[in-house]
Amino acid sequence: MPDETAPQSIEAFHRRLQELSGTLPKRLAQCAEYLAGHSDRIALSTVGELAKGAGVQPSAMMRFCQIMGFSGFSQMQRLFREGYAQVWPDYGTRLKNLGEAGSESPAALLAEFIETSQLSLERLARTFDGDGLERAVDALSGARTIHVVGLRRAFAIAAYLDYVFDKMAVPSLLHDGLGRLDRRHALMPDDALLAVSFAPYSAETVELAEYAQDRGLAVVAITDTVLSPLSGIGAQVLTVTEADFGAFRGLSATLSLSLALAVSIGARRRGAGEALAPPDKME
Repeated sequence: MPDETAPQSIEAFHRRLQELSGTLPKRLAQCAEYLAGHSDRIALSTVGELAKGAGVQPSAMMRFCQIMGFSGFSQMQRLFREGYAQVWPDYGTRLKNLGEAGSESPAALLAEFIETSQLSLERLARTFDGDGLERAVDALSGARTIHVVGLRRAFAIAAYLDYVFDKMAVPSLLHDGLGRLDRRHALMPDDALLAVSFAPYSAETVELAEYAQDRGLAVVAITDTVLSPLSGIGAQVLTVTEADFGAFRGLSATLSLSLALAVSIGARRRGAGEALAPPDKME
């Protein structure tokens, strides 16, 4: 029987997903993981399309809807259609059309990646958690030193965050794994950790986040779904899902979210009387 307390908002939907994390059998866990990373598709997809994306039978997706507390797929879909009613550009169709037009030339590839970035940014604009972003700023702005870690695809984001902090005279330390050096001993009381990781998650990043969490440091994570292992350790999580073209996934939305976070921290510290580098030194 469906739960009478079905999620009444998209935020509540994601909270319920997180609560169920680690408790579901394999097929239902596949449904949870897919919907966590592709919740923007629920409003316009059929149950069959979502099931195919998750690699399960439609019956498993229907069962998952009931586990979430909905009477069925239609009720879950209605929640997302109402939440996204203001605007829903069909970027999926546009990307498909571009692909059918041919993507062999550099210009065609550029058009594909521009469309993919637009989709990611539109998705972020609809789904970002303003309260969560405020809590992340609170957690990091008072830290003595902000430690930043992000490896593999996330390294570009981590390196840029460290660069922006440096330009604003915010004390930070980038844990880049260079030379396989372990710098966790640099984590001190009153510091905080900002970890960035996406599926497949970096074990080194998760381990450092767990180490910091165990020692009572504030940990903020930028990741792709509420089911990320960074969410499971109790970090303040900011989720951002990037659209992909082929096997390539960009970082446009992640960079926008990260820059908003970093500049907000700089502004908060300046408001508290700390000196920042002049804005004209930012490149």
